[in-house]
Amino acid sequence: MDESTRLRLAVVASRHGGPRFAARARELGATAFTALEHTMPGGTAESAEEEAASLADRGIGAVILGTPEYPDALRRTRGAPPFLFHLGASGLMTAPGIGICGSRSASEVGLRAAAACGEEATRQKLTVISGYARGVDTAAHAASLSSGGSTVIVLAEGISHFRVKRGPIATAWDPTRALVISQFPPGAPWTAGNAMTRNNVIVGLSLSLLVVEAGEKGGTLAAGTKALRLNKPVLALEFEETPRGNVALIHDGAMPVHSRAELRDLLAGAARDPQGNQLSML
Repeated sequence: MDESTRLRLAVVASRHGGPRFAARARELGATAFTALEHTMPGGTAESAEEEAASLADRGIGAVILGTPEYPDALRRTRGAPPFLFHLGASGLMTAPGIGICGSRSASEVGLRAAAACGEEATRQKLTVISGYARGVDTAAHAASLSSGGSTVIVLAEGISHFRVKRGPIATAWDPTRALVISQFPPGAPWTAGNAMTRNNVIVGLSLSLLVVEAGEKGGTLAAGTKALRLNKPVLALEFEETPRGNVALIHDGAMPVHSRAELRDLLAGAARDPQGNQLSML
């Protein structure tokens, strides 16, 4: 299946798939997309074709479940989205990566720690995968790019809303080392529910998840909990005053990280053993 067909089918699914389509796509793969397209009236199909052409003109592509281009690690994750729109270095979708998450209202200590995490991931040739929110996410993306590494931005909104943020990210921005992906219709707005949902993609794409600052409730804690349930390695930073969410994750089995040296060793282990799980890193 060529790129233009995948993009057109992803547009069709984003418009008309409905809440049950994801399960159908996970069961039938690409067949579900073509079957959906065949049920559409002619004018609707033409409109989808026009939107796909407009997206392609902006350099946006798509992958769909049931095709080789769809990331295998994500496909194996429960709740894998039926399609992903992407912009930038598409090869990063299957590159070894570390998920980094944390509070949008991170402390100064947390922001410095997030930057150190991005730098250490680059040192181990791991792509930084994060959610592009302010705070920890932005600090990790920027540190990875600034140190010569690569990053995957997982949006909580449609890909048509993406802009390079001013500040450290814009200064270091290199489209050959950055990939933007979204599992939502191209024009979908940001919502809190979308942010929770996109965390599943961050977890699914990552070799392990690094939690910088997690509150006692919220998306970061939920992402860490999901990763633990999937038996993926979860690393939780410890500080002089460790955030409550980090404490809870460590209690549930996440590995505490007390220093940059410890972080370096754990990331090196993840890079050496891409199939590793939580137990293999203890």
